[in-house]
Amino acid sequence: MPRFVVEADGGSRGNPGPAGYGAVVLDPETGETLAERAEYIGVATNNVAEYKGLIAGLQAARELAPAAQVLVRMDSKLVVEQMSGRWKIKHPDMKPLAAQAAQILPASQVTYEWIPRDRNKHADRLANEAMDAGRLGRQWEPSASTAALDHGAARAVAASSAPPASGPPGDAAAGAAAARAALASAGGRPRAGAAVEPAIPDTLFADAEALTGPGHPAADTLVIEPCLDSDTPATPAAEPSGAADATATVAAAAPGWGPDMGAPATFVLLRHGETALTPQKRFSGSGGSDPELSPAGRRQAAAVAEALAARGTVQSVIASPLRRCRETARAVADRLGLDVTVEEGLREVDFGAWEGLTFAEVQERFPDDLQAWLDSPKAAPTGGGESFAAATRRISATRDRLLAAHAGRTVLLVTHVTPVKILVRLALGAPPEALFRMELSAASLSAVAYYADGNASVRLLNDTSHLR
Repeated sequence: MPRFVVEADGGSRGNPGPAGYGAVVLDPETGETLAERAEYIGVATNNVAEYKGLIAGLQAARELAPAAQVLVRMDSKLVVEQMSGRWKIKHPDMKPLAAQAAQILPASQVTYEWIPRDRNKHADRLANEAMDAGRLGRQWEPSASTAALDHGAARAVAASSAPPASGPPGDAAAGAAAARAALASAGGRPRAGAAVEPAIPDTLFADAEALTGPGHPAADTLVIEPCLDSDTPATPAAEPSGAADATATVAAAAPGWGPDMGAPATFVLLRHGETALTPQKRFSGSGGSDPELSPAGRRQAAAVAEALAARGTVQSVIASPLRRCRETARAVADRLGLDVTVEEGLREVDFGAWEGLTFAEVQERFPDDLQAWLDSPKAAPTGGGESFAAATRRISATRDRLLAAHAGRTVLLVTHVTPVKILVRLALGAPPEALFRMELSAASLSAVAYYADGNASVRLLNDTSHLR
């Protein structure tokens, strides 16, 4: 059965504004361009253009082989998640486009994967060529395109050797794609739809068994919790439309199938100890009173300091600028004989007018704003707070900067609920609503290992055994 890769993109210069799309069908074995599509579509939004690109790419693949298995790769998280059935399609302009895309090929023949923008340059170039042509009152002409020429050499190198790091470290989709390419370069290839388990050492931060081995008490876990720095009461998040249980086939990793990635950078993620607001379950972000640790919080900080000292693997301590994190970090650093570096990017989100309120109080005073915040990562708290989308951009940039500075090292990041959850979510490649499905107790430990090929491994979540 034929197998194709479709890469698609769309853009709008103004959103809405002059818009165009691009799509390319590739041979997954050789990287050869099999078909290109691009078109100027007039005034439209980015999302409409992206869907148009998807439709064009799927139609081109069907024309080549109606029975083909197709992997669609796009840098639009919205389109990938909606077409995969994990996100609801609410916008009236998107529904008919998604329905049209779904009818081109049977669902069993199409899978979707998000890729970073810098790995979608061929389709992006086609979309820009289409918009450039539209600006001149013309339509895109295949004979005038240079997109395939510009990216053909890069594709050939990627197909014949182990891939370089691609995409932000810790973004699971990019890492999984790199792992698949590494398998192919070693003469093996997982069958379509199979997930690949990278060769990752069985370590957390040098003493994994001490934290997760037999007899270790299970970490406290709950199903859902709003992503707050306080222990605000959990509110169920809506189940994503179309979500279904799926079973992934994991390909066994043969010894030596991929390159030696070397020692990962490991972030040990420590949520600060309790403050007076924590047991009251109040919103406590970066725009509030900046409370100090309570007596209970100081005892928690001392306990985690002893636990980390016993393991002896933390090499650097970095903290959010907020007082509760600096105090927790100082307790650990003093015990380890290390200095504390303050990192602005690790601060908690600003909860705006909700600072200091309980979840019930916010629900009573700002019901519409709260519901919007629960429904969309782009919605900000009342009064100019920071949305989860904005926080994700900030924390991703901080992660990348710290990884570049601490390659191969074990670093303790003393931070808050939201940054920890975002780092874990990105490492898992989980959708934004996953932020509401993780529990993080005060002074809990989590850990993520980051590898040179972009893969990330979540090694621990919400461990509180040191507090018992």
